[in-house]
Amino acid sequence: MFRNNYDGDTVTFSPTGRLFQVEYALEAIKQGSVTVGLRSSKYAVLVALKRNADELSSYQKKIIKCDEHLGLSLAGLAPDARVLSNYLRQQCNYSNLVYNRKLSVEKAGHLLSDKAQKNTQSYGGRPYGVGLLIIGYDNSGPHLLEFQPSGNTLELYGSAIGARSQGSKTYLERVLNDFTKMEEVDELIKTGVEAIRQSLKDETLSVDNLSIAAVGEDLSFTIYDGEKVRPYL
Repeated sequence: MFRNNYDGDTVTFSPTGRLFQVEYALEAIKQGSVTVGLRSSKYAVLVALKRNADELSSYQKKIIKCDEHLGLSLAGLAPDARVLSNYLRQQCNYSNLVYNRKLSVEKAGHLLSDKAQKNTQSYGGRPYGVGLLIIGYDNSGPHLLEFQPSGNTLELYGSAIGARSQGSKTYLERVLNDFTKMEEVDELIKTGVEAIRQSLKDETLSVDNLSIAAVGEDLSFTIYDGEKVRPYL
């Protein structure tokens, strides 16, 4: 990628019909550490690799809870993800207070898409430099969504975003027919951990740098950190 006459803002199309600032935002996702999401007929799971800047710093939080039935994992600029997760929390609270029902996962994806799309069509802002994997459970079952800064939100059976995520995607494609039929959440988590191993280069998974979240029909959104992840290593 290089600078050209059409990447100074988010609202000018190039002669080939591209919005370069939006494409640059999609590249920012690849700077973040890898995170994997997958779902079966009963559960949805997130597995994320946490990074620390150096030996003296703590590990960056990768999974954020938005409601009892909904949460997300991030790859890219963490402050942007915090803004989006706060927005999602507000919408979840609004749905509970006004309509007395949980915000559907599909609706959550549409709300995020609308918020992101505004920054691709107006001056004075920039696209969000973060990708999100959103899992949740509602009346129609478990869901996994992938949010992109372009305003696209896709529903998937399995996905991986972040640095070297292609290895995890290839593994999930290979075992797709197996994990979509899994009845136990522990089996699904182990598949997610194995998927994230396919994207590792110099790192080794440990209780410090692995973060897991799960949600399902009999399980509210739960985050596993520290010693709680040891059984899955």
